This record gives sequence, structure tokens and C-alpha cells, in this order.
Amino acid sequence: MTTSEGGSERAETLVRALGVLGGQAFASLGLDPSLGEFRRSDRPDLADFQCNGAMTAARAAKRSPRDIAGEVVEILRRDPMVADAEIAGPGFINVRVSSAALSHRARRIFEDPRAGAESVSRSRRVVIDFGGPNVAKPLHVGHLRSTIIGDSLQRLFRFMGDDVTSDVHLGDWGLQMGLLITEVEDERPDLPYFDAAFSGPFPSDSPVSMDDLERLYPQASARSKADGSRRDRARRATAELQAGRAGYRALWRHFVETTQTGLEREFRALGVSFDLWKGESDADPLIPEIVADLKARGLAELDDGAWIIPVARDTDKKAVPPFMLVNSEGASGYHATDLGTVLDRKRTLDPELSLYVVDQRQALHFEQVFRASAAAGYAAESALEHIGFGTMNGPDGKPFKTREGGVLKLHDLIEQAKAAARARLIEAGLAEGVSSEEREAIATRVAIAAIKFADLSNVRTTNYIFDLDRFTSFEGRTGPYLLYQCVRMKSLARRASEEGAAPGSIIVELPAERDLVLALDSFADALSAAYERRMPHILCEHAYALAQAFSGFYAAAPVLAETDEARRRSRLALTLATLRQLELVLGLIGVEAPERM
Repeated sequence: MTTSEGGSERAETLVRALGVLGGQAFASLGLDPSLGEFRRSDRPDLADFQCNGAMTAARAAKRSPRDIAGEVVEILRRDPMVADAEIAGPGFINVRVSSAALSHRARRIFEDPRAGAESVSRSRRVVIDFGGPNVAKPLHVGHLRSTIIGDSLQRLFRFMGDDVTSDVHLGDWGLQMGLLITEVEDERPDLPYFDAAFSGPFPSDSPVSMDDLERLYPQASARSKADGSRRDRARRATAELQAGRAGYRALWRHFVETTQTGLEREFRALGVSFDLWKGESDADPLIPEIVADLKARGLAELDDGAWIIPVARDTDKKAVPPFMLVNSEGASGYHATDLGTVLDRKRTLDPELSLYVVDQRQALHFEQVFRASAAAGYAAESALEHIGFGTMNGPDGKPFKTREGGVLKLHDLIEQAKAAARARLIEAGLAEGVSSEEREAIATRVAIAAIKFADLSNVRTTNYIFDLDRFTSFEGRTGPYLLYQCVRMKSLARRASEEGAAPGSIIVELPAERDLVLALDSFADALSAAYERRMPHILCEHAYALAQAFSGFYAAAPVLAETDEARRRSRLALTLATLRQLELVLGLIGVEAPERM
């Protein structure tokens, strides 16, 4: 393996090996070796790989691109890795690799526990901030993208070898807490939390359930909007909470713990976990220190009663408002708590990179926070990244809603997907002859695969239409299709074990075998691109291409029915290599295939 500029241990893939040969060929002509870079051909029916370097070299060398390409082709043809090299069009170089090279690469992938994957050359400390739920509110479809994109990135970064810490970053501070406290007081004024003279101990059991919180918050919010005095009362309660009033703190802890119990259940249903369950409140103790420090260093400026940090730059193409450290009423908001969180992480985790997986609509907020953090010296701006994403929309192209126009709870979405998965299994004649418990487990995995692949297969920064009927299909570009192909491989592997068949040395002969090995070979580059660009859809594209290539192989190349022993063992090894790689990729997007279906 070699080391890339991005810091990853680079597997010797076919395309990279060809790039070395191409570079040497161009260098021998006195030209830049980088011109020898290859990529997968746009016309796989004509060639495996393509190089466009002769087109670029022609201008500098003042020669015909076809003449340059012809000389390069003659050099490439001498290498045993190259089965054929040709000039196409005005000077493109098309290469078809040899069966021997394909066989050798397939054997290496089969023998590799990581199925041809690379890893970072130096592990970094990485924080991934995602989830972002709020206290007193259940998860809804608006939390879906942050949750599964963030989870995929934490899985990917860990697989690549980084030291990752994930943080749910719970919204547990601010005016919403004052609204809840005062609403509970109006309904249960007898509770000890509202007696300023009572110092405890306070009850250990929460006076409110999650159902209560779901009812109380919108009720309190509506009342505050209709009555200014009600909102002022909530603001005072928020200030007293943040100042440390014992009863309010005790009640607030009940809110947080009750919410967290429900959230953990929902996240667990999606197969998502966090290392830290910190919230905005964890940064609050640092705010006085930060304010005093930034004032002393002249970074904070007084502006109409508020303390701000100017973050606009002359090069900005759009207005970037100042960072609000303390408002004119003397309170700090989520600008300040986000800055405090950066400082807290610096002191406790010292991350080299922090990723914030949050809706693209928050881009300006994070631009302000990152600039303020850099100005304060808490983190280099380049070490803070906003991983923005588009919205999940309904058929009308607007953010996904229930039929009644409300926000759909994530729990309800998962249940809908399970129901659709059960129907699809029956329709396809799958999961028959198994217990009801196993059938339900299979339906759950199909549902989660449908939801996650539907989301992650889209370019992260774009919006997409959520279509449950299409996403739960076992045909086409869907999560269930990938599971079906995976289960097909598992079934073949079980039959081979029962028959005493063992894998052997891989020998690539048929076109379908060539296509499958080329798909397997592209894993390392797909992995590297997804990692460096923070784009999980690249993994999804690879998984789908691999599943399709296996489907073609399965139809064209009998495995256990093959009478030639060497071919049977070769094809079994190729199947097992594909199974391992596909399961690895599915694991990186948080999807697990059942043993049978």
C-alpha cells in the first residue's frame, strides 16, 4: 500500500496500478507523469479504463494528441497487466486489463479481511456533532437526515481508522425550558420545585412523562405567543434556571432524563448510538469565562447594549451578521453555547476535526460560530466543518408532513416502513416457512434498509422526495434490493458449507466475472472519495453497482452446479469476497442483512 495526500493507506487497485504504468510511459516521453492517470471507462463495453492525458499533453508538447497516445499505447502493451490498449477518438487511451491481473487482484481482495479497503495513515481525533433533538420533543422526520448521515459518517471515519467521538448535542437550554417549567407550575403548583424556599431533597421520580412533555410544550408555546406577560414569565424562569435555582434545576433534570429515555429508544430502533449525551447546558458554565476573556482581549464589542463579535470579511459575497455573544437583555443564546461547546471539546477531547451534521439552512449560523471560534483561538476554522444537507420532502416537494399537515414522528415513519416491508415480503413470496418472530425481524431490517438507503443514496446537499412504496421495493435502486442480493450470497455460502465445498484460487474467465472483479476493485476508491468528501451516497453507489455485478455473475456463472472443480472453487471464493465487501459497505451505512429472506 502507498500513502495518499489525503493521509490514507492506498490499496494497489487496478486503476492506481495502471496510473503508475501510465505515469512511467508519459515520463519516458519527457512529459509530466501525472498525465498517466486512469479512470474507469465511460464505455465499459469498449474498455475497462481510460486515460485522457495525451489530450492535455498535446498543447504543451506541441504535438498531435494521437501521436502521443500512440507512443504511450505501445509502451503500455508491453506490460503483462495490459491485455489490450487502443487509441480512441482524437487521442483517448483505452485499456483492457488482463485476466491474470484481474485474478490476482480478486485473490488479494478475497484474502483481505477488509475486502480491499484502505485506512488512514495517521489516526485523527474527530468529533461528530449530530442528532440535535430537543428536550420535551419526540424525534420526527426532520431529525432523520442528521441522524443517519451523522451515523454513517461516524461508522466511515472509525472504519478508516480515526478516533471518533460522537455527540448528540441535546437542545436542553434556553427559553423552551422556561416555558415548560411555568406550564408545569400552572398545572401542578403544589409541587416542591416551585417553592423558592425549599432546598430539597426533591423527588427522584419525574412528575411528568414523555407524553406530558409532548403535550405541555406546544401548549406553553401557544400561550406565550398569545400573551406577552406569559412569555415574560417564561423568560424570568429561564434566567432563574440558568442562575441555578435549585427547584428549577431539579425539575429541568427530570425533563432531560425523561426525554433522553425516549430518544435512546428511538435511536436504538434506527441502530444509532452516541458516545456523548451532552447538551447546550454543558457549555453554560463556560459562558461567563468566555465573555470576560473576549471582552478583555478586545474581541467582543459593545453594540446597542449587546456584546458582539464582528465576523464579516471584505471578501464576503453576502452579508455575515456579527456573532451575538450576549444580547441587550444580558442573556446568552445558542451562538454563545455553540462557542462554549467548541471550547469545552478543546479542553476535554482536543479534536483535530469537528463535523457538524446539521441542516443546510443553518449554514450562516455555523459560518458565524466557526469564524468566532477561530478569532477566539478555540479552534482553527479549517478544523470545523458544517456537513449541511437538504430536506426530506413529501410528494408535493415540501418538507415531509402527515396527511393532516402535522410533523410525522420518526416512530410512526418506522412503523409505516415496517408495514410496507411486511407487505412487500408477502408480495415477493419471501420470508416464508419461518417463525412469526423471524419474519418480523426480517421486516424490520428491510424497513430500516429502505429508509436509510433512500436517504443516503441521494447527494447529501440535495433535497429528495420520500416515496415509501418505491423505497421498499425489492427491485431497482433500493435498500431491500441490496439485502436480497446479500441474502442470496449467504444462501449460496450455506449450501456450499453443507456440501463440503471450499473456496479456491480465483481465476477470472467469463465477462461476468471480469465485471464483478472490476466492481470489487473500485471499493477502495469509493471509500476514499466518500471519506474525503463526507458523502455517503458514494458508498451507496458502490453497493448498488456491486450488487448488480453479482446479479450478472450469478446468472452467467454457475457456482455449486459447476462440474469443473477449479472453476467451482474459484467462483465460490469470488462469491464470498463479494459477500464480505457488500456487508462491509452496508455496515458503513448502518444496514444489516438478515441471514435469510
